[in-house]
Amino acid sequence: MQAVRGGFPDLPALAAARARRPAALTTELPIEDSLDLHSFLPRDVASVVDDYLHAAHARGFREVRLIHGRGIGVQRRIVQSVLRTHSLVAGFADAPEERGGRGATIVRMR
Repeated sequence: MQAVRGGFPDLPALAAARARRPAALTTELPIEDSLDLHSFLPRDVASVVDDYLHAAHARGFREVRLIHGRGIGVQRRIVQSVLRTHSLVAGFADAPEERGGRGATIVRMR
């Protein structure tokens, strides 16, 4: 580790360990024209989709693809429930087969 102004930087994880409390974790998602939701728990999907749609809209995307997988349809139902009432969504549909079929949803942004 490189010294900074005569000392070492105080890393958040180290500071938290010293204080015996968990470090706050922040995760930044790269904003691209698609988002793969496989790594998210169903309880987090609605908020992740909402945050992603706001970020995608701010970056000027007119269409995005949400990849939720085929499975038993839990994530698909959550995603489409959010999309039905979202103010930034002009419309949505299952993706064409070559882009994921029922395992992904194409969203047209306002």
